[in-house]
Amino acid sequence: MPSQPVQFGRYAPARRVIVHLSDTHLLAGNRLLGGRYDTAANLAATLAAVERTGVRPDAIVFTGDLTDLGEPEAYAVLRAEVEPFAARLGAPIVWVAGNHDERPALREGLFDAAPTHEPVTAVHDLGGLRLIALDSTVPGWHHGDLDDAQLAWLRETLAEPAPLGTILALHHPPLPSHIPFFDILELRHQDALATAIADTDVRAILAGHLHYVTAGTFAGVPVSVASATCYTMNLQRPPAEVNGMDAGQSFHLVHVYDDTITHAVVPVGEAETAEFFTPKWVEQMAALTPAERLDAFSRKR
Repeated sequence: MPSQPVQFGRYAPARRVIVHLSDTHLLAGNRLLGGRYDTAANLAATLAAVERTGVRPDAIVFTGDLTDLGEPEAYAVLRAEVEPFAARLGAPIVWVAGNHDERPALREGLFDAAPTHEPVTAVHDLGGLRLIALDSTVPGWHHGDLDDAQLAWLRETLAEPAPLGTILALHHPPLPSHIPFFDILELRHQDALATAIADTDVRAILAGHLHYVTAGTFAGVPVSVASATCYTMNLQRPPAEVNGMDAGQSFHLVHVYDDTITHAVVPVGEAETAEFFTPKWVEQMAALTPAERLDAFSRKR
């Protein structure tokens, strides 16, 4: 493939690319989650699928529930699996806390930091794109919230715009769910978050928690929820009967353009794939003029 990005249409190549994964739910000793889900194997399969894309992202974001019980050994296993993967891709890792995580063990296990109960927050500069990790966890509970101190910190951080804008990453999505169970576990006091991001450069919100892919808007900002790597929710059932299944795992490729951000859902499972478009085909098309490309490919035969 040509060394430089190729542009055939109106949009220039994305300014930044992010890999967005969520809800790994690892257990110490590689125990099966619920006696049925091999979360370690499913994570390994997901990371292998990311590598198959050939992408070299600007960041790899995990939006919470990194472990299922907050066990120190589970964080060690997660780190041992993900850090070499991230090094191969040459990308930093953004860890976000989820309701199944424990702040002290997460801080010590993933950041080599003091095992305190302080919220796990961070600001990452991805070459002008600001990514802010929020901590929507409430110790001892499964619902989400952002306390006054964290919201004040967020407002202060957003007071100065970033060159390419800001993306927020948190576990609990500020979106409705059609599944009754998730209403109990939603992010509370969402109006306070809406006020904090009003009239700022926040361009997108990344979240997890739901174990299924969904999207919407919050306070005028697009929200993208990644599915889980461990297991997903079987939405083929009526809402009150939705439960987990060991299928349909995926991750997102987030492409940041000047005027928009896209969130492509990438299935983890492999399938037989046609081989029409190839690096050689791209090289051949790149060597043609726009008129020649139109004649060679776009026109109906």
